[in-house]
Order: sequence, then structure tokens, then C-alpha cells
Amino acid sequence: MKINLKTFCLLGIAALSVSCTPNTKNNPTSVQPAQQEIRITGAATPYPAMKVLAAAYEDTKISFLPPSQSVSGIAGVKNGLTDIGTVTRKLKPEEDDSSLVYQEFARDALVVATHPSVEGVTNLQTKELRAIYSGTVTNWQDVGGPNAKIVVLDRPEDESAKRLLRQHYLGKELKNAPEAVILRHEKELIATIRDTPHSIGAFSLAYAISNQLPVNRLHLNGVEPTPENVGSGKYPMVRTLALVWNQTPSQSTQKFIDFAFSEAGAKHLLNSGFVPSRASIQ
Repeated sequence: MKINLKTFCLLGIAALSVSCTPNTKNNPTSVQPAQQEIRITGAATPYPAMKVLAAAYEDTKISFLPPSQSVSGIAGVKNGLTDIGTVTRKLKPEEDDSSLVYQEFARDALVVATHPSVEGVTNLQTKELRAIYSGTVTNWQDVGGPNAKIVVLDRPEDESAKRLLRQHYLGKELKNAPEAVILRHEKELIATIRDTPHSIGAFSLAYAISNQLPVNRLHLNGVEPTPENVGSGKYPMVRTLALVWNQTPSQSTQKFIDFAFSEAGAKHLLNSGFVPSRASIQ
């Protein structure tokens, strides 16, 4: 039975990592090697934004290695193990040996949110947030909510979310609530706050927006967590999302980097709730 080449390509040839085009003349040059794969690793926080860009980019396969921390992204690029590293901080002096390029590509706010069962609470002042996260206040009724026990969902001290909470609202010395539930990964916290009545936690604003999470996003000191307020500087609790790459990247890597920092890339980020680093978006 004669099989149409175009149909054959659609059914399975992609798994062989080659590019197929129909060829009625049976010309072997119509089967081209797959384009170079771009490998990404590093801090977990920039991954969602990078995956937005990767999904919109069609020229080259983008692979994400298991995320870890900024130092892994930096080391991966330096050692030639990856093409792009994701980081949430600038290079330290001992890391900056002129072999890498560092550039911020977006920002993502950290939103404090509650389960929808927490009715009547739309804004928290700093002192109220401190009281909740320290366990001084344990009932939502004390801050204008229902008569229900507060379930605090927290992050480890070495995670960016907790560091930002301490920097902007909690302070360095505030003790954690004794009954707080510590969740290592942000996805775990998001799933838990979605499924746990009367809970509160902090996580990515962009994730909440792009996934339309059914949670109550709280104003803090009267300021609403929105991309507009992040861009203007009114909302201070913001994470920097940045990339590092080799000073002389491959052609395919450079093309993807150019896209990431282009107006088109910025629009994709903005539509997903991130604040792109480009100063002007039409």
C-alpha cells in the first residue's frame, strides 16, 4: 500500500527529530536534520515566563531541565551544559568573569491570596499580615473575616517568596506561626490554597492571572496587586526574572534570545500577567 509522505510525517516522523516536507519526486534532500535544541536550566521562578516565550517560539526546540537555583543556571552555561540559565539575581563578583551576559527580561509580583471561603477580607495592613504570619492572630474574624481558624501556608526561608515577604512586610526577626504549613514548591502551595478553606499564602501573580485561579488576591496597605501597579512601582513585592548566556552563543540560541527581548516576546509575557522589561509596549 502506498503511503502519502505528508500523512506519514504527521503520524509519527516527528519522534525521530527530523523535519519532514512532502516530496513527490522522492528527493532525499527534503528530509532535513532537526534544528539545534536550546537547553535551559536554573532558578525555578523564571520558568513559567520562559515557558510562555518557548510556547510562542517555533524556530527551535526548547528543552527545560529540572529547575534548581540561580547558581545552577550560571554554572550550567559556564560549563557548556546548557545554553541559557535562569536567575533571580545579578551575578556575584566571583561569578562575573566576563564570559556571560546577564539581562533582566521580566518581573513577576508576589501576590498574597486567600481561599474564596475567606469572605470580607480584601486588604491587609502590614501589622495584620505580620500578626497572621507570626500566629499572633489565628482567627479571620480578628481582621474582618469569618469566624474560622486561619491556615497559614508558608515557604522555606531560603525561597525567594519568603525572602520578599520578609523584606517588604514581615521583617527579618518575625517568628513564624507555630502551626504554619511549610511547602517547598510554589506549585504545592498553589494547589493547597486552592483546595484548603480559610487558607492564606503568597505566590506568583502572573500564575494567578494566566490560570484564572479562583482565589482572593489581597490588596496590601491599600495597593492592588496588578501588572500596572508593578510596572509603576506602586506594588513593591516583585521578583526579578533574568537570563544569563554565553558571550558567543550559538546562532539558534541568539535568535531565541532576540525573540525573548523583542516587542513580540514582551506582548506574550504581558498577556500572561508578567511585566516585561521592555520600556514601551504598544
